[in-house]
Amino acid sequence: MLYLRHLMKVLIKQARIIDPNSSFNGQLADILIEQGIITNIDKNISVKADEIIILPNLHVSPGWVDMFAHFNDPGIEYKETLETGVASAAAGGFTDVLVIPNTKPTIHDKAGVEYIKQKTKHLAVTVHPIGAVTKNIEGKELAEMYDMKASGAVAFSDGTSCIQSSGLLLKALQYVKAFNGTIIQLPDDKSINFQGLMNEGIISTQLGLPGKPAIAEEIMITRDIKLAQYTESNIHFTGVSTLNSIETIRKAKADKCGVSCSVTPYHLFFSDEDLKNYNTNLKVNPPLRTKAEKEALKNTVMEGLVDCIASHHLPQDNDSKVVEFEYAKNGMIGLETSFAAIRTALPQLQIEQVVSLLSTNPRKILGFTSATIKEGNKAILTLFNPKEEWIYTTEKSQSKSKNSPFNGVKFIGKVKGIINGEKTVINQK
Repeated sequence: MLYLRHLMKVLIKQARIIDPNSSFNGQLADILIEQGIITNIDKNISVKADEIIILPNLHVSPGWVDMFAHFNDPGIEYKETLETGVASAAAGGFTDVLVIPNTKPTIHDKAGVEYIKQKTKHLAVTVHPIGAVTKNIEGKELAEMYDMKASGAVAFSDGTSCIQSSGLLLKALQYVKAFNGTIIQLPDDKSINFQGLMNEGIISTQLGLPGKPAIAEEIMITRDIKLAQYTESNIHFTGVSTLNSIETIRKAKADKCGVSCSVTPYHLFFSDEDLKNYNTNLKVNPPLRTKAEKEALKNTVMEGLVDCIASHHLPQDNDSKVVEFEYAKNGMIGLETSFAAIRTALPQLQIEQVVSLLSTNPRKILGFTSATIKEGNKAILTLFNPKEEWIYTTEKSQSKSKNSPFNGVKFIGKVKGIINGEKTVINQK
């Protein structure tokens, strides 16, 4: 059972600290938090507290950051609200979430950014608006990114709509360079078989569904890297799904280009073979790739070539999913299953690497404070048990929508709660 409490004093007992930036990394310790600040870390602390957290095999890391989620507010609240999105994020262990601007109206001006900031300031999770690169996400005219930055936008993207115009993206990269901003792209050349419903390959042929080739993603990444190199600006690719894409990004990093990337948990867990029963919850963009491509992608994560894991939490109501595959909308909910999906798909991945993918690296890319676990710092913590087995059910999901292909899946690795300053959310069960 999840519950939010504003607590003055919290004591975490016998937790394994996982934080490469902390002098306590790898140690078993007690952590005392007073008025949202870590005041003491020691082997054994005995004090009265409003909440004493004692859980089996408890691990604590700096709070996790999700770089790509859709909370649908304003305008599409029947799929998700800021409140239900935050509840889902907290259940998934995220203290910080970046929300995409594909709302109605679009988050493309300072009023939209301020709306998100004001409406979420008292919630358990810190919600960071991503400002739209173009007005109304139409890909025609640049939005007022400087004003949005001043109001609290932490990055810029057209969200699920990839910017197709090279000239426009060039201008955007030049624009954000003035304040060391980052453009987030979901790479997709829409001129290459825009009607594709799944990955182009043997399975799409067998199922009789129009395919979308991997080259639609790879060409866009190659183009955008050239533009980032030319402008000497920062670009982050999200939802990267092919080995060729990762290799291209790796070479760009070797050239000291300001490029970073993230993959989704579901691209590491599923392949196009899982679509044989036409499960619309697996209809996503970029599409699920072949089994061989999935294994190759998992290897790139193991090798440290991927910077972050982003949930791509995209809630859809029943009317958008309980239809023929052709008419179903893209996306799945994923905040509550991100950590468990990573642990289950990649059990050999060191827990320190998982924390880097979910916390350390995104904070670095976005210029956030490190949330290092040390005395005197604000408590921004995620609590988890990396070995606990559990079964996920959409019935118990905190999200307003239930479009998850993980319903009934047995996972390894369970989130136990978050502490975000004075806000504490704990799952005691």
